Amino acid sequence: MRSLISTFSQNLGFSTIQVEAILSKPLTEVLKSPELNQELTSLDSNLLKKTLPTAGAVLAKELPPFYNWLKNELGVKRVPDSPDHTTAWVIGFVHNRESLTSLVDLHRPVPRAALEASVPRLVELFAGVENAQIRQEWQKAIAALCLILVVAAREHDKLTVAA
Repeated sequence: MRSLISTFSQNLGFSTIQVEAILSKPLTEVLKSPELNQELTSLDSNLLKKTLPTAGAVLAKELPPFYNWLKNELGVKRVPDSPDHTTAWVIGFVHNRESLTSLVDLHRPVPRAALEASVPRLVELFAGVENAQIRQEWQKAIAALCLILVVAAREHDKLTVAA
C-alpha cells in the first residue's frame, strides 16, 4: 500500500516536499492557500457530478469492508453503519452543499494515526474503476478532501500536546 505522502503527491499536483510543507501548516492557512484552492478548482466538477452513480456504486461496495477495517484493525470507535453517510457527504461536497469545515468537524473524533493510515486505502477504493479519467478524478477529489482532514488532525494533535 502506498504511503500517505505518496498518495497525496500522486493524486494531487504536489511534490512530496510540497505535501510535507502543507501538512505542517495550520488548517486556516491551508484552507486559504492558493495551492489547495487551485487543486479544488481544478477538479472536473461536471465529470464528478455526471459520474456520481459510479462513485456511489464503488462506495456502496467498498466502504463496508473499509469501515470494518477501521473498526477492527485501527480501533476507530465511531464508524458509520452504512456507506450512505459518506456517499451523501461526497455528493453534497460535489454539489457545493457541504463545507470543508463541516468535513473537519465530522472527523475530529477520528484519531490522527487511524486517519493517516486510512487515506491511501480510501483513495484506492476507486482503483477498480475502468475509465482512467473517472478513476483519477475521483481519486483526486478524495485525496484533496483527505489532505484537509490530515492537516486538521495534525494541527489538533499539536494543540493538544501544547495544552
